[in-house]
Amino acid sequence: MSANTEFGQLTRTYEFVEIPLPGIYELDPSHSHIGFMVRHLMVAKVRGRFGSFRGTIVIADDPMLSSVDVEIDVASIDTRDPDRDNHLRSPDFFDAEHFPSMRYRCTDVSHDGRDRWRVDGELTIRDVTRRVDLEVEFDGVAVDPWESVRIAFTASAQVDREDFGSTWNQPIASGGVLVGREIDIEIEAEAVRRQEG
Repeated sequence: MSANTEFGQLTRTYEFVEIPLPGIYELDPSHSHIGFMVRHLMVAKVRGRFGSFRGTIVIADDPMLSSVDVEIDVASIDTRDPDRDNHLRSPDFFDAEHFPSMRYRCTDVSHDGRDRWRVDGELTIRDVTRRVDLEVEFDGVAVDPWESVRIAFTASAQVDREDFGSTWNQPIASGGVLVGREIDIEIEAEAVRRQEG
């Protein structure tokens, strides 16, 4: 049963699960989070986020034909340590001066038959493009006080930073290296449906 309110139908049913209505949805950066986690000294976890990004989610009539296009300003990285953030902006990592943004574009969508989805896509960092697949969960839909329709998703993925040419590291006395290779991506996305007309 699709969700209905005084504003009309807000969702539809696809393979026995609720999904958003077709339309173009713009990411709301003030209510979204694009973050990451990486190992430090092989044991601890360091988390960070990107504060500036923009993107569009297109929900197609056939949900398997939906698309995502997101651009992230790499200079907006924030790990709560200014010295570390400046190092991450340097040529050792993102080289923000020459490659100010990274981009993710969807290439395929699939459904596992439950409430989980997979978005296959391509992530470009420093002009290097690699496949990155997101595990996605639709969190729901709501109408805000200004009568805009909003949808929310949670997504996650893991990437090897060395696949994108980010190989800087330092050995540590206890064995291993300073910075881990595997990066866990953590996304909480809220998007607003574009008004028609």
